[in-house]
Amino acid sequence: MPSVARAYDAALGGKDNYEVDRQLLAQLNQAVPEVNIIAVSNRAFLTRAVRFLAGKAGIDQFLDCGSGLPTAENTHQVAQRINPDAQVVYVDNDPVVLAHGRALLEENDGTRLIGANIFEPDEVLKNDVVTATLDFDRPLALMHVATLHHHSAAEGMPPAQVLQTYIDAIPSGSYVVFSHFFDPEDENSPIAHRVQSILNQSISRGFFRTRSEIEEMLDGLELMEPGIVVNDRWWPTGPRTEPMPAAGNCIVAAVGRKP
Repeated sequence: MPSVARAYDAALGGKDNYEVDRQLLAQLNQAVPEVNIIAVSNRAFLTRAVRFLAGKAGIDQFLDCGSGLPTAENTHQVAQRINPDAQVVYVDNDPVVLAHGRALLEENDGTRLIGANIFEPDEVLKNDVVTATLDFDRPLALMHVATLHHHSAAEGMPPAQVLQTYIDAIPSGSYVVFSHFFDPEDENSPIAHRVQSILNQSISRGFFRTRSEIEEMLDGLELMEPGIVVNDRWWPTGPRTEPMPAAGNCIVAAVGRKP
């Protein structure tokens, strides 16, 4: 069966994927030729957000939900380059991620990887490794980057409730790093609908949600400037030198602080 994590790995140029994953990626590329750009854009957002948190915000502990397969610039590499003492706990339940990730991600005493369902917050928050590694009496970073768009309310807890359960558990002053497939409800919506249709014909489901639905997920957080924007417009490293691909308007990102 194709895997979201392995298809994402293929899009980023990784080697930990199978033919079924590359076939899914090829289908997506046929519908949206810029789909690889979306994957790279999402990883670049994660890198910029972690750099901001570890540097300017002074965050030294990270709970990365849905880590995916290790690739260049993982959360711990970015954070520990700024603060070598930063602690990172990765969470995933893909067997391939767990098999490869434990060897590649747990490369020092500051990184851990656990197997758990990120859409069951209590399972993650009560995990012994999470409670032993992260201090919930101090601010931390909760990362749900490109995760909740693979979850449907029909499968259990609604996505907004999933994220809110995590937010309720983290202390004041913590940050949430978030990205999600986006239906812009404009001329770019057909792209979102095509990709969603392909994903939902496979085991790797995906849902493009509207701005109001995404705002509901982030309700109660103080959003850092510039708020909820397409990934490439969240703290870009420099001016854009070429037009944004239309598909780039179909994924948004935000970083919010819990008051």
